Amino acid sequence: MQGSISPKKSLGQNFLKDPNTIRKIVSALHASPEDHVVEIGPGIGALTDELVKRYPAFTAIELDQRAVDFLREKHPDLDVRRQDVLEVDWAALVEEKGGPLHVIGNLPYYITSQILFALLDARPHIREAVLMMQLEVAERLVAQPKTKEYGILSVAVQLYTQPELLFRVSPNVFYPKPEVTSAVVRLTFTDANVDQVVDPSYLRLVVREAFSQRRKTLRNTLSRWTKDRGIELPNGWAQSRAEELSPQDFITLAAHLGRHEREELS
Repeated sequence: MQGSISPKKSLGQNFLKDPNTIRKIVSALHASPEDHVVEIGPGIGALTDELVKRYPAFTAIELDQRAVDFLREKHPDLDVRRQDVLEVDWAALVEEKGGPLHVIGNLPYYITSQILFALLDARPHIREAVLMMQLEVAERLVAQPKTKEYGILSVAVQLYTQPELLFRVSPNVFYPKPEVTSAVVRLTFTDANVDQVVDPSYLRLVVREAFSQRRKTLRNTLSRWTKDRGIELPNGWAQSRAEELSPQDFITLAAHLGRHEREELS
C-alpha cells in the first residue's frame, strides 16, 4: 500500500494493541446500532476496526492526512473527515446525520482539556462521550469538593454531565508503551437547566476566577466583585475556598453575582 502507515509508527501516537481492551472501550458506549457515533482522533484505527462492526454508518474525524488516507483505503465505506476536532460544527453534524451524537475517542494528552471543553460547549448535540485519557485527568473529572483533584474541570464537567471513571488502562496494552496510566471515562450529558439560570460564559468566568488562587478565600479571588463592586457573597462563602463549593453552589454564586452586577448597572 503506497504511503501506508505501520501500527508501530502510528503518527506519534501510542497505538492501542490489545483486542480485549479495545472491545471493552467500544462496549462502554450505550449507543444502539441505529444511533450515530462519532470517533474523534482515530489515528490508524485501533478503535475504528471494532466500531465499524457495530456501527457501520459512524463518522471518524481525523486531522492527520496520512491517517485519513489509511482509514479510507482500509474502510472504503467509512465516513472519514479530515478536520480538527476543536473546529467541528456539532450542530451541523447533528442536522446532517439526524439525532444526538455518541462520541468516542482516545484523546491526545496535550489537548485533552480543550477537547473536553469543546464537547461541553456542544452539549445540546451530544448524548454521551466515552473517552480515554490520562488517569490523572480522569480523576479530576469525577473529583468531589474538598479534594486536591477538584477544580475547574471537575466543576465544568459535573455541571453538564454525569461523569463515570469506568476503568484504568495499563501502559502495557500500548505500543510504544507510554509512561502514564490511562483511564476510560463515560460522560452522560444531562438535561440540566443551568443555562436558564445563569449565562454559561459568566458562570465559567466566576469558576475560573474562584480557582485562580486555590489557597485564598473567595473574598480575595473574587475581588472584582467583592472589593471593586462591594458585593457580598451569599451563604457565608466569603471565607470559603473554591474547592469547598459544589458545582450547584457555583450556579448559585454566579447567579447572585450576575444579578447584583446588573442591578448596579441599571
